[in-house]
Amino acid sequence: MGLLDGILGQMGDNPILTNLAEKIGLSPEQVSQAIAALSAAHGEPGDTVAGAADSTGLSPDVLQQILGHLGGEGALANIGGLLGGDGQDGALGNLGGMLGGLFGKS
Repeated sequence: MGLLDGILGQMGDNPILTNLAEKIGLSPEQVSQAIAALSAAHGEPGDTVAGAADSTGLSPDVLQQILGHLGGEGALANIGGLLGGDGQDGALGNLGGMLGGLFGKS
């Protein structure tokens, strides 16, 4: 998840991520960590939210809210697909565009 961590780290000051963090009541850094943990847990056997809760210490309710704002389990697969692109800049742009679309911003 190193690439995802790098992308999310670059988005830390992004208004889209900040907006989501404010809606959930967390810091942008916590939301970034939660998205990374949800993405990692999505590829593992078992419940995605429970796996992310175990690795982050965040409550399953909070993680479920984040997952809902992202667009559900399918969005996690899309994030994984974006990371298979042709480079970090392209992936960052695609991820930012996807998140912007989810929250009505571009």
